[in-house]
Amino acid sequence: MNGKHDDDAAEKRDDQPADHGEGIVFARSDRLKRSLSARQVQMIAIGGTIGTGLFLGSGKSLAVGGPASMLLCYAIVGAIVFITMLSLGEMSAFVPVAGSFCSFAGRFVDDAFGFALTWNYWFNDAVSTASDLVALQLLLRYWTVSFPGWALSLIFWAVLIAVNVASVRAYGELEYWLSLLKIVAIMAFIVVGIVVNVGGNLDGRYIGGENWRLPGGPFVGGIGGFASVFVTASFAYGGTESIAITAGETKNPTKTMPRVVKNVFWRILFFYILSILLIGLDVPYTFPGLNSKTTSTSPFTIVFQMTGAHAAGSVINAVVLSSVLSAGNHALFAAGRLLYTLAIEGHAPSAFARLGANQVPWVAVLASAFVAGLCFASSFVGAGQLWTWLQNIVGVSNQLSWIAIGIASIRFRSGLARQNKTHLLPFRNWTYPWGPWAVVILNSFLVLVQGWSSFSPRFDPVSFVSLYIELPIMLVMYLSWKGWRRTKVVSLAEMDLETDVHTADEDRVDDKAGHWAKRVATWLV
Repeated sequence: MNGKHDDDAAEKRDDQPADHGEGIVFARSDRLKRSLSARQVQMIAIGGTIGTGLFLGSGKSLAVGGPASMLLCYAIVGAIVFITMLSLGEMSAFVPVAGSFCSFAGRFVDDAFGFALTWNYWFNDAVSTASDLVALQLLLRYWTVSFPGWALSLIFWAVLIAVNVASVRAYGELEYWLSLLKIVAIMAFIVVGIVVNVGGNLDGRYIGGENWRLPGGPFVGGIGGFASVFVTASFAYGGTESIAITAGETKNPTKTMPRVVKNVFWRILFFYILSILLIGLDVPYTFPGLNSKTTSTSPFTIVFQMTGAHAAGSVINAVVLSSVLSAGNHALFAAGRLLYTLAIEGHAPSAFARLGANQVPWVAVLASAFVAGLCFASSFVGAGQLWTWLQNIVGVSNQLSWIAIGIASIRFRSGLARQNKTHLLPFRNWTYPWGPWAVVILNSFLVLVQGWSSFSPRFDPVSFVSLYIELPIMLVMYLSWKGWRRTKVVSLAEMDLETDVHTADEDRVDDKAGHWAKRVATWLV
């Protein structure tokens, strides 16, 4: 490093001393507080992914594609996301910053690429928060239609803002316990789903695989139905990659991030695939209310209703509601950090980089929450319809983000090889080089073909726009920034592989779980 860079780095280290055992830190580009423990980060990974997409999106997937299409699509997308997470984990362990893959896109590929991707993903998380608030309205209708849905969204909108501007520790604790509740609910669902299938239902009959043999199933809608489930599955898995955004506020990130990547994804995949299989077996795709303009019933609630227990449906619906709130909490957290990253990188007004007393980017959080206010549009178009549109936008945005992670990973490894620094990696993606290429190619294919349903049996312009609007927007943002700033593709020899880098092995012993309940929770994640 040159002398000026050394002085700048030293100044940053003096202002913000590194925690003991956190590795060799060359320089730090953000001023966020590292307050999240490994326990909280692993639960945030679960909470940020398992939410609306699984609890409500699975109902739409079943109605549109049938049980076989749903199972296959969720499995395929799950495999793609696994490889994506290995690629992201490798970069995040080496460069643990709040911007995560959005920062990597600009740092390892092209500043214009990072600009377009970060704005796209910020909008993704802000819209995800909106979709979760809309989902609350859909779940409320299980109990009553007289209470205004917008009022419920307004109440929880205020709650999410309060939690996210308070402190990162408050956010982490709330997310930890809500995520733990999700895990317990899904485990209970798996048990109940099996019992219902073998005869523990109102009719006392063995269901087995009869719902797979219904007319039109198990592939409802043929190739069109199958293709359309991919965007729903991508929406459901969305948030897995955003766990890396917590790297900038994670204690001991070099050790924590690889463990989260390696362990958490398998838990998520297990919960998803088993839950999707049981939903397809127990709930017929013709069940009313799975997917409509005004309402959407969670398949989880339907399965618990099938037991005949009077309060079972209400209990699980309440749990699903809290799970959706958790997902919204995570999305708003990520949106605030991304807007903060845009500001410190000069891609957004500097006001968004302002931090509060607890080193929380409160201005960025409030701006993101304002966009999430889109949820109140449900009063005009119907909560079910609006949720479907938002789900399509977020699903495609997730796929574009995964493509970007694959591209950044390819460039990152090439830069390390050119500068002879590959040996410094604290965690390696064993699927490289074929893995990142597979992520780029497969996701690109899915983005293009999953809009089949908007053309058949007749052209649906609104559906078409919600499925493809992200593509021209991101392209225009990329070309505009590139033309204005005259940015160039980063040279492999000049790629910044020093700022924020963590390379030293860490021997810090993790916080002991202590209480037996905490040990169980740690094992689960």
